[in-house]
Amino acid sequence: MSKESVDSLENLRAEIDQIDQQLQLLLNQRADCAQRVASVKLRDLDSKQSNASLFYRPEREAQVLRKVIERNEGPLDGKDVARIFREVMSVCLALEKPMDVAYLGPAGTFTQAAALKHFGHAVLTHPVANISAVFDSVEKKVCDYGVVPVENSTEGMVTHTLDNFINSSLKICGELVLPIVLHLLIKPSADPAKITKICAHQQAIAQSKQWLQQNYPQIELISVSSNGEAAKMAAADDSIAAIAGELAAEHYDLVHMASNIQDYADNTTRFLVVAPDEVPASGDDKTSLVVSTRNVPGALFKLLSPLEEEGISLTRIETRPSRTENWAYVFFMEFHGHHNDEAVQRVIRSISEQSSFVKVLGSYPAAVI
Repeated sequence: MSKESVDSLENLRAEIDQIDQQLQLLLNQRADCAQRVASVKLRDLDSKQSNASLFYRPEREAQVLRKVIERNEGPLDGKDVARIFREVMSVCLALEKPMDVAYLGPAGTFTQAAALKHFGHAVLTHPVANISAVFDSVEKKVCDYGVVPVENSTEGMVTHTLDNFINSSLKICGELVLPIVLHLLIKPSADPAKITKICAHQQAIAQSKQWLQQNYPQIELISVSSNGEAAKMAAADDSIAAIAGELAAEHYDLVHMASNIQDYADNTTRFLVVAPDEVPASGDDKTSLVVSTRNVPGALFKLLSPLEEEGISLTRIETRPSRTENWAYVFFMEFHGHHNDEAVQRVIRSISEQSSFVKVLGSYPAAVI
């Protein structure tokens, strides 16, 4: 007799209950093991190491998530399973040491969503007023880590983030990419016909400009400090609609006046995680530098030549005007490899020889999920 012929709804539910019981037992066994790991770490504590970096190891986490994806046999998608493991690791880590993470607030921003995606929902997120304040919170050890946006697929680099890296002592310890899905949100009591203002961060307005022109050309657009702030304003005023994400809708108890209003379906933003400590190699890493070149012909070509010679892929280069010299430029470079790799060290030495200033911003695991 085939398995299909004996399956019944009652039998299948009993089987699921049994599997759930096994999963719960294993989850608690894993949590108990995590607590014992914490005891070993505290016993071997290096006085120079921060508590946060003692417990949270970005390179180890990336390795675990990659293994989850590699060994996955379905029917669940590998990255979906990795996201489940991400949350399991988050709650286990919270038993060892709850992580405090600063992000660009207020509550409900995409930066908060990015922090929760990267660290899991057991992390303690703390909103701050601007990107500089994220760096400041971590530098002053108010928070263990910070999450900042660095580039959007349609609007380009976030220059405030790049400028903060020049003077900050913090290191990049991680990256992630978040799909940006924008909604037009209002209070449940608001009348859509009586909306007089649409508020959002200037990038969100730019990312939905065509949709807004087609659907609400007569309504005033107001740029505010963040989409979270726009959602907060909409929650307090029936005449205001906010452009924001689902997290903001949930946090401020807003409803959808329209959904998925971004002009490009593949709109994404890349975020960086900053911390005081460097991260060891994970096996699939990136390195970021900030470089100030001498104002001579062929300067950019000379910067890129060492990468070609070593066979290292450049993933990003961005130019910013120097604030110390007219017509001089600062380059933000990102390429594959860890700064402890011999080939990457040769590249950095070669770049240093032809530059007036070089700063390694960090080497960190490439985004996994």
